[in-house]
Amino acid sequence: MKRGDEVRALNKLSAEEVKVKAGKHLIILKDTWEIYQYFAEHMRNLIVSNNSKGKETAGIFPFGPWQQYPIFVEMVNSERISLANVHFFFMDEYADINGVEIPSTHYLSLRGQLYKIFETIDKELLPDFSKVIFPTAANLNQLRGWIAAKHLDVTYAGVGVHGHLAFNEPEPWVRNTDPRVTFINDFTVTLGAIRSGIGGDLENFPRRGITVGLNQLLAADEVLLMTRSGIPGIDWATTVVRIAVLGEIGDDYPVTWVQEHKNWVLFTDEDTIRTPISI
Repeated sequence: MKRGDEVRALNKLSAEEVKVKAGKHLIILKDTWEIYQYFAEHMRNLIVSNNSKGKETAGIFPFGPWQQYPIFVEMVNSERISLANVHFFFMDEYADINGVEIPSTHYLSLRGQLYKIFETIDKELLPDFSKVIFPTAANLNQLRGWIAAKHLDVTYAGVGVHGHLAFNEPEPWVRNTDPRVTFINDFTVTLGAIRSGIGGDLENFPRRGITVGLNQLLAADEVLLMTRSGIPGIDWATTVVRIAVLGEIGDDYPVTWVQEHKNWVLFTDEDTIRTPISI
């Protein structure tokens, strides 16, 4: 089936039909706040469970979406949860045209924004920041080995408009990718420039990123995805949700490769799963 024909068919399904066909792989929550709350609670529960067993926790984390982290930090502080034995492998960062990560002081820097949130964690509960790792030009050749050396409990990821996970945009053989510098496609740039508060500045929005590959993202015991439109009047995520859970697997929508994983689920909200106009 051609992707366009497939999408027309998927976009004619009611929300209930999508839910039934996707089964256990799709969870629909009321709104975006419930999605962020769920992910924060999942992080909390995993870390608390491993801490109680004297085990390390290791996972791959997004910073985009980011709204789960303030909720998570509040739980950490109020419940006195130590993050000392947690390995936070963050999946991507924006880069300049030379493939070097943008400064952490840059308005769009993912690690800069994450550090500001983590600064609100009580000092005695903080993670070891040598275990809080973003892809950089300096560690790119080592990152694959660092991740492989740990037992990955979980991958958390958002899903982009063109089905990207981290900065794994559609490209041939994307399923067999490792940490690398990538080009960010025009669809992702446009949506980012609209959503990030920079007034749609396409000229200065980063066009390259440093990212882990699908080999790393899909190596975890569990993969939890989330996507939601989250912009009033702009239903950008409605189609990609349907492709992600019901579409044919292919490099043109990298998220579809998650269907080969033994333990994955995608979370969305009632607004995003509604039936769009099919053209």
